Amino acid sequence: MLRFCCLGSGSEGNALVVEAGDGMATTRILLDNGFNGRQLRQRLARAGLALEDLDAVVLTHEHSDHVAGVRTLLKQRPMPVFCSAGTALAASLQAESTAIVAGELIDIGALRLLPFSVAHDAAEPLQYVFSDGHRRLGVLTDVGAPDEDVSTALAGIDALVLECNHDVEMLRASAYPSFLKARILGERGHLSNGQAADLLRRLDRRRLRLVAAGHLSRTNNLPRLARAALAAAIGCSDDDVLVADQDSGLSWQTC
Repeated sequence: MLRFCCLGSGSEGNALVVEAGDGMATTRILLDNGFNGRQLRQRLARAGLALEDLDAVVLTHEHSDHVAGVRTLLKQRPMPVFCSAGTALAASLQAESTAIVAGELIDIGALRLLPFSVAHDAAEPLQYVFSDGHRRLGVLTDVGAPDEDVSTALAGIDALVLECNHDVEMLRASAYPSFLKARILGERGHLSNGQAADLLRRLDRRRLRLVAAGHLSRTNNLPRLARAALAAAIGCSDDDVLVADQDSGLSWQTC
């Protein structure tokens, strides 16, 4: 069985747990950790987990909302770390990590990961598709302009956590400085609700049964706007689209 929960998603910290196993042997991977030690333990406990339940850490990129708590975690619970060479260098984690490459499958216990490259303003960012051999979960939470390689990597997934960072009009009307607006709106920035919906329309969705919006801006988006955009793209009710938020994350979901 493949399932996941989000411990928190947004610019104040990101972490997601992916789990696969048959009850006898279970693998749990922590995707990113932007939370300090206390916050991580509290958020794991909310999901019925402890640090000792984690088997590995996989990183998307070096921005602090994704890696700020990794060193503290490794001191408290040593475990393998997997990320691109560029991410390891930018986050000063070369000694602690194993380098992985976009397009090359890696096996971690009961989970198989497909890393894929994305356009984001980081050293060598990756996003991932997780599989237990039967179901596939795609995670795409930091990208400016998805290309065909992204669509190909996400084809035929059963579940998707998809960035809906901002509503364009809210962002443009916000008090953010011009340079920050330009960064977010740029081709190496973050997905708007509309861009996320456009990507979703283009995907091979024949197996897709679960969609969750993630990485919503507290200032420049609203959950109802993200839900409405994604629901319209796939022809479902707004209530059928989940939201992984900053404070509560998202409870366990089975793919």
